[in-house]
Amino acid sequence: MDEKLKLVKGGAPKLTLIYGMRLVDSDNVLEVEDALVKVARGTNKRVTMHVIEGSQEQIRRQLLQSVEAFFELFEDAAP
Repeated sequence: MDEKLKLVKGGAPKLTLIYGMRLVDSDNVLEVEDALVKVARGTNKRVTMHVIEGSQEQIRRQLLQSVEAFFELFEDAAP
């Protein structure tokens, strides 16, 4: 499977997915705040942080469902 990606001119715009993950003992979490991304023209965008609690397998399953839902919403909102 040594297929290389090809640039398709006139295709969909190039996007950047910003994410971060960390497993922490639930008893140690006091607060979660939104992250801030600085973008062109001096503006900022907020990245909403999400918390999923449970066993490692429960977290994995919910995370995968959340990622699928994110892209379904994104596709529905696209012009």
